[in-house]
Amino acid sequence: MKTRSMLNVAFVFVCVAVLTLTACGAAATPAPLQVQSKAAAAPTQAPAPTSAPAMPAAAPAATPIPVAVVSRPGSQVIITPLPQTPNPDLPPESWPADMFFQHYGVNPLIDTREEHLSTFAMDVDTASYTVMRKYIADGHLPPAESVRVEEYVNYFNYNYAGPETGAFAIHLEGAPSPFGEGYYLLRVGLQGKRIDASQRKDAMLTFLVDVSGSMGDNQKLEMVKQALGMLVNELRPTDQVGIVVFSTQAREVLQPTPASDKSRIMSVVNSLRPENSTNVEGGLTLAYQMASRAYRKGAINHVILCSDGVANVGDTNANAILAQAKEYAGRDITLSTIGVGMGNYNDVLLEQLADKGNGNYAYVDTVEQAHRVFVENLTGTLQVIAKDAKVQVDFNPAVVSRFRLIGYENRAIENKDFRNDTVDAGEVGAGHNVTALYEVRFKDEAPPSQQGNALIVYVRYQDPEAGKVSEINQTFARTQFASSFDATSPSFKLAAVVAEYAEVLRASYWARGSSLENVQGLAQRMKQALSEDKDVAEFAQLISRASQLGK
Repeated sequence: MKTRSMLNVAFVFVCVAVLTLTACGAAATPAPLQVQSKAAAAPTQAPAPTSAPAMPAAAPAATPIPVAVVSRPGSQVIITPLPQTPNPDLPPESWPADMFFQHYGVNPLIDTREEHLSTFAMDVDTASYTVMRKYIADGHLPPAESVRVEEYVNYFNYNYAGPETGAFAIHLEGAPSPFGEGYYLLRVGLQGKRIDASQRKDAMLTFLVDVSGSMGDNQKLEMVKQALGMLVNELRPTDQVGIVVFSTQAREVLQPTPASDKSRIMSVVNSLRPENSTNVEGGLTLAYQMASRAYRKGAINHVILCSDGVANVGDTNANAILAQAKEYAGRDITLSTIGVGMGNYNDVLLEQLADKGNGNYAYVDTVEQAHRVFVENLTGTLQVIAKDAKVQVDFNPAVVSRFRLIGYENRAIENKDFRNDTVDAGEVGAGHNVTALYEVRFKDEAPPSQQGNALIVYVRYQDPEAGKVSEINQTFARTQFASSFDATSPSFKLAAVVAEYAEVLRASYWARGSSLENVQGLAQRMKQALSEDKDVAEFAQLISRASQLGK
């Protein structure tokens, strides 16, 4: 078990630094450092912040340095860099080449005297977890900048009860942290309403398939073809499918066709072969044109991009490509991205495209994962139950001394914008659950029995059909925190262990005293407690393998 005593001293120093900066009139409003870097490089200097993911050709190589940020009214004050070391022990040259990731920093501990609100957009993506799984399967630890903690946590199903009314049910649980002496963990669990597959709306799907030369590497295109075959088999006769492919140029290879004609659709899918360069912008433009022509009012109009994400011809400007996705999302034509393969892979572009396109981002590393995305979770992938969904946690400064949101760094929303319904947030599909973890420290002035509510969780979202904005909330008292970590539910323990595993892999400043070996023992306990859950069993094996790779 690691301690936070040294961090507490640093925290006091941070607070003094804030007061000093304020008193001296040293106003500063820089954004938290955001770095895109090649996984295979680790020089010592950090590049300037980037406002949007650049394409691979322009990607600088850098070691990401998270920046601690204390929010103040109307500004952000950078206090001090939190040192981060490159994660993998294996030599960089042994990694897959041309893997592009973005580091979004690491959230700091916040003193509730400075700020008592925490706001973020909901996120149901899981690609970061399956990218890690692929790295480990290939004998490598994942690069630190590939790790998005929330996507690790949200890979698992915590079996929350659904809402009786509305789109979401809130589930709160807390207990002493096994990873930080004197600290507690809070789990905020949100369960979206479930919709039976038979009740799903009809869909007009436009498959956008990358057939560039790089898709011939390591059977990437073959994996895509298998995945699309699974999806087609799940569609109803009243659904429709069109197909656009792109290499150096983009072209339509299947006009919108009823899903009942599965043989025709699959004949086109199976005929696809790797070709030349990668014109992502051209492919998106043509796919959106097809989706616009075939637009069905009252149905799901969705583009599914399958690619390794590396654009090298056409308009390769990331801002232009992302702007296109955002524009069509505003026209109710959404976009999900499916990433495949290792080497020559742009995680940054695919993740941001799905974000701007109001869809999901998944990474398919196995046939089983394709089944999970396109069969088991098809209704949730296609049918949205909440638009611009966001969460705000209001910590009571009389009870909570400080807090830290674990993950969600690139989903942060300004606290003042929580009820600003023009601000883009997250889209959540039917049956999806969203989980966030906080590390908190309580004030010691009074025993728990004499302390009141520790926090209030607010959830705000828009109904995609009626356009009505709804807000729900739930309080959580100091006395509702369990007395020990062992007294919590198995699913709470699982979320905590998964988050710590991700923190260790990304070499988080807050996990400096932890190790994969520490996490491995708890994971084995989870495997026994949740013996029927195949994902948990696999997770325990991944930690064991990661621990060996790290030696």
